[in-house]
Amino acid sequence: MLVYLLQGLTLGISGAVMPGPLQAFLLAQTLRQGWKRTIPAAMAPLISDGPIILLVLLVLTRLPNSFLVGLRLVGGAFLLYLAWDAYQACRTAAEQTNEPSPSLVSASVWKAVLTNFLNPNPYIFWSILAGPILLSGWQESAWNGVGFILGMYGALVGGLALFVYLFGTATQQSWRLRQTLTLVSAVALLGFGLFQFWWVLSRL
Repeated sequence: MLVYLLQGLTLGISGAVMPGPLQAFLLAQTLRQGWKRTIPAAMAPLISDGPIILLVLLVLTRLPNSFLVGLRLVGGAFLLYLAWDAYQACRTAAEQTNEPSPSLVSASVWKAVLTNFLNPNPYIFWSILAGPILLSGWQESAWNGVGFILGMYGALVGGLALFVYLFGTATQQSWRLRQTLTLVSAVALLGFGLFQFWWVLSRL
């Protein structure tokens, strides 16, 4: 079990620190509503990845490549929406109180879930890397599979939460820094969104 736990920890840490759409969204939300209100959104993979794992292990291997193409198009459009939302937050940053209502916090969690669910990277990750490791471990012992899952999501969610905390505390006292980084996160989301469309067009 220890071997699979360590593999899960390694993959989880790499997933948390690797720049991606979810990290860019969490940065935007942290700068918009503070780290305490954004921490719940760091748990988005716990919600989104269950269906992703099932799709990969049971369905995705039987679907044509057009499924991932369609997913990239939908995900790209959603990332462009998030980029616009972050840009609007940057423009109105001076008017924000940093005390959003619980409904906005809940909305940020579900936006994070959608960001991860519509991102093709988790599907590719689970189909070519994590999925085979999980199946191999599970065939040897159920505890191996459990250890792999616990290690990976413990490191992934913990790493994302630490990412949110560090950025939130570092920018808490500087309005100008928050505004600048909010704009950076909007540009990053725009770049990730446009990349999805470029990827599809380059393969037509």
